[in-house]
Amino acid sequence: MTQNEAREVSNREVKSSAFTAYFSEPKNAAQLYSALAGVETAPEDIVIRTLEGVLFLARKNDLAFTVKNKALVIAEHQSTVSENMPLRSVIYYGRTVEKLLEPRALYHQKRISLPTPEFYMFYNGGIAQPLEKVLKLSEAYVEKTEHPMLECVVKMININLPAKHEILEECRPLYEYAWFIQRVREYQEEELGRDESIRKAILDCQREGIFAEFVREHGTEAVNMLYTQFNMDDALDVRYEEGVEDGYERGVTAGRAEGITAGRAEGIAAGRAEGIAAGRAEERANGERRLIRLICAKLQRGDSPDKIAEDLLADPEQINQICSAAEICGFDENAVYEKLQAENKDQA
Repeated sequence: MTQNEAREVSNREVKSSAFTAYFSEPKNAAQLYSALAGVETAPEDIVIRTLEGVLFLARKNDLAFTVKNKALVIAEHQSTVSENMPLRSVIYYGRTVEKLLEPRALYHQKRISLPTPEFYMFYNGGIAQPLEKVLKLSEAYVEKTEHPMLECVVKMININLPAKHEILEECRPLYEYAWFIQRVREYQEEELGRDESIRKAILDCQREGIFAEFVREHGTEAVNMLYTQFNMDDALDVRYEEGVEDGYERGVTAGRAEGITAGRAEGIAAGRAEGIAAGRAEERANGERRLIRLICAKLQRGDSPDKIAEDLLADPEQINQICSAAEICGFDENAVYEKLQAENKDQA
């Protein structure tokens, strides 16, 4: 594999994910549902209903399929456990059902028959999680009621190989997918780059006969689909916002502790203010560095500043400033960050 091919392989912004493509094959989806529901399912029972679009920018879900038109499975593959998965699942469900119905069907007097929905999230991130976990939409409600009028229950299943969930024994395609991701992770823990880790994991697949059919059928596109489960652009914004909130909370906690220890009211206020400011500054800097890293990668891939601004839905002037600094600094993230800090300081 050449360096250019490796760069193409590691692209995180393709329109589909490996999980989506792999389990959009009816034979794999059938095996997956057989393991989930404990009922024999054939490939001809499966109809893929996955929403189309460019990842989260168009609210595209990872996988949806009907089974004999009796069950509607909506599934997500995630490397982080999002407490908002039930809310996202409700949105996906509405959009998916809308595609199943005739445009005027909702206005008929006769009841419409619907396949029973089932919601799953398959987790294989690096943070330890239980074998299974139930996430409920009602947990997000400001006011709790015993019987909420709208509920959505998502079953999280930990498919990390070390977790040894029994579904991996019952569904061979899911085991092979998890095996491949685990092998890539192990190579990354040896401090290999992502591209090299993927390349070595593919060679292992060929030797072991695992996940090899999918990679062989889809070629380099299959590898290019890996690592696209969470859109980098949205993740950057969400994690930055959550980081600011975390920094605020840490600042408040630290300020209160310091004030109580000192026994002075002004200590509480001063500690709180200092903690909030430090937390916000730290997370803002981390967010800016992540944005610089992403833009440098796009530039090296050949994207223009205008395209980057369009992809990120960002201010073109800000993107141009970062792109100019990146070109001058040879795409060195730290150097770009320091240059931008100096420029902004001069302008102030």
